[in-house]
Amino acid sequence: MAISQAQFDLAKADPKLANIVYHDWEAESYDDKWSISYDQRCVDYARNCFDHVVPRESQGSDLAGSRVVELGSGTGFFLLNLMQSGIGGSGIVTDLSSGMVSVAVRNGKNLGLDVTGLVADAELLPFVDSSVDLVVGHAVLHHVPDLDALFAEVNRVLRPGGRFVFCGEPTQKGDLVARALSRLTWWTSTRVTQLPLLVDKWARPAHELAESSREAALEAVVDVHTFDPNQLARVALRNGCVDVSTVTQELTASWFGWPVRTFESSVKAGALGFGWANFAFGTWKKLDSLDRNVFSKIVPDRYFYNVCITGVAP
Repeated sequence: MAISQAQFDLAKADPKLANIVYHDWEAESYDDKWSISYDQRCVDYARNCFDHVVPRESQGSDLAGSRVVELGSGTGFFLLNLMQSGIGGSGIVTDLSSGMVSVAVRNGKNLGLDVTGLVADAELLPFVDSSVDLVVGHAVLHHVPDLDALFAEVNRVLRPGGRFVFCGEPTQKGDLVARALSRLTWWTSTRVTQLPLLVDKWARPAHELAESSREAALEAVVDVHTFDPNQLARVALRNGCVDVSTVTQELTASWFGWPVRTFESSVKAGALGFGWANFAFGTWKKLDSLDRNVFSKIVPDRYFYNVCITGVAP
């Protein structure tokens, strides 16, 4: 979907409007851009994120039949893959972007899941009090201007003892490193691919690079927050949530993953092939295992890229 210059200029001044414009723009290509799928690879990733912040022995036996709402669902990556892993009997995807909600509902129906969708603001949820068993989200909190309003709403709509789980949120220190690596990768790859021996096979057309620059300009507006894990927990606590805890993920995996994603977006579509995809995913998995099994025991949480948070309604 093309964005007019007038829409673009208005969106740059308003984070909520920017979220709508940016994610409507990206909806049909978002899964390809971020290598999102609904096969075992992403089912395992989503469930591992959930289990990382809520160990299986603490999950209880009623998750399979629960009513689950996802905030900022995008194309449904987190909820749909969690449902395929056995979490949730019915799901509701919500997002400010109608384009994203449409794609998420379509993805859910294609998978045979009981999923409906609503265009909704996470700061003012369209659900009655105590009507939801589980609220989830992935990479959503950093887009929401008023986190106090979000957690107050989450606490309101959850049934007593109902749980929330948010994963994939950027930490302050992790995001600094990721963005620096991404900028360096983009600068290098867009120049190297212009070399005479590489330009025909590797270089993206100039109009696509210009479009990527516009996307990046809006992305800088929709990314409102980065987090200190302890400060994020305090936001949930002061809005009535209890049993709040945080964990972090991805140290060396993010140092590898962000340059890889940036490189993939800087070259011509189809230039890299299946062998590259296997290499990238296999390497990321090995580094993620190293982070979980070794570095998580010796490196402070605040240096990891992702923070996950969970808690319950009293």
